[in-house]
Amino acid sequence: MALKDTLLRIFTWWNGQTMSLAVYTARSGQFVGSDEFGNKYYRAQGPLIDASVGPERRWVIYNGYADASKVPPGWRGWLCHAANLAPSEESYTPREWQKPHVENLTGTEAAYRPKGSQLSWGQRPAATGDYVPWTPGE
Repeated sequence: MALKDTLLRIFTWWNGQTMSLAVYTARSGQFVGSDEFGNKYYRAQGPLIDASVGPERRWVIYNGYADASKVPPGWRGWLCHAANLAPSEESYTPREWQKPHVENLTGTEAAYRPKGSQLSWGQRPAATGDYVPWTPGE
């Protein structure tokens, strides 16, 4: 691994996994499955140290930049303990109303800019004249 990659893994959390997470995953992680985006899901191996602390620890290692919207609904439910079985352990089929992932394009050239927005292309429509500003004393 190059020095740059090592430094990035030590000091950044948004680009894959950090060194501490890699060590923790190697020591305590049990691979549960992966999704269509290449994200990998893990759970802590062995019994809990203290059951009063809470449920088992579950985590995701993102493929690329950490973007929580890239976690499919089935895996999101498993990560948040809303489902006991991971999608890889059951026959999960998405509902017809669940849409595929669309990357957040805010801040890019492809961002949504509605008609009338100052950032939209073309000519902005003329004011209609129905706005009357408030002035003190009226």
